Amino acid sequence: MISLDEAVTAQLETHGERFEVLVDPDAALAIKRGEFDGELEDVIAAEDVFENASRGDRPAESALEEVFETTDPLEIIPEVIERGEIQITAEQRREMQEQKRKNLITRITRNAVNPQMDNAPHPPERIESALEEAGFQVDPMEPVEGQVDDALDELRPVIPIRFEEVTLAVSLPAEYAGSAQAKVRQFGDLEREEWQADGSWVGVLTFPAGLQNDFYDLVNEHTSGEAETRVVKDKDDLNTR
Repeated sequence: MISLDEAVTAQLETHGERFEVLVDPDAALAIKRGEFDGELEDVIAAEDVFENASRGDRPAESALEEVFETTDPLEIIPEVIERGEIQITAEQRREMQEQKRKNLITRITRNAVNPQMDNAPHPPERIESALEEAGFQVDPMEPVEGQVDDALDELRPVIPIRFEEVTLAVSLPAEYAGSAQAKVRQFGDLEREEWQADGSWVGVLTFPAGLQNDFYDLVNEHTSGEAETRVVKDKDDLNTR
């Protein structure tokens, strides 16, 4: 679970009742988009449904049954988030925006280079200063990953910058391919994929070079280290070794 200080309130008003739950803001947005694949218990501040979370008031069980046809909080919480609104205070919004600004700068610093200086990396201070000069405002309610391209568009008139990318071929054994490929294919731009006769899956993905170790960690986690990968320059080459 998360602390109360980290949580925001998701609120649903229906059937003349109000239902509130306390949840991590990023997880709440992922749940609303249908993109959440973690453990709900890890991203909520209370395994409970409230009528008024700030006072700790709870709705009657009959109201829960009428609206959700259950009294199980772990079944109700996602529905409140999906159907309701995410309530954040001005202070929470500022904190979320600042955290995502730092994450954005870190992500760009890890992956961007200066093409006019032999592809030398940009230090974080330069990225931060350029974002301020460009007037780029981080959206606290959107994932950082989805804001990188917009930030780069704003940065290019201010500093010479481009992302280094890497293309990898990966082969997932048949034993793990069904579940692992769903995770792997979301990591970057899937250039090509093939299901092999033996049930294994082979794909070619392109993503920022700075995320290469993260990719290896993901693949190893979901295949018990049995996947094969290699860097490729020809995206038509699906073979791995």
